[in-house]
Amino acid sequence: MSDPINLNKFRKAKAKAEKEQRAVENRAKFGRTKADKTLDKARADKVIRLTDGHRLKDNPEDRG
Repeated sequence: MSDPINLNKFRKAKAKAEKEQRAVENRAKFGRTKADKTLDKARADKVIRLTDGHRLKDNPEDRG
């Protein structure tokens, strides 16, 4: 027979691992400097301006 498992320890270890994973994700998501956020916004705005400038029609829904 195998050794008995303490389910409380298993449950707590699983919760701790999930909490640590969530912390890693939040550090990546929210742990950015203002300069990084500004740079990303500027890049996104540039892409939007470039794609809007290459449209053949003003409104993409006018394809009818």
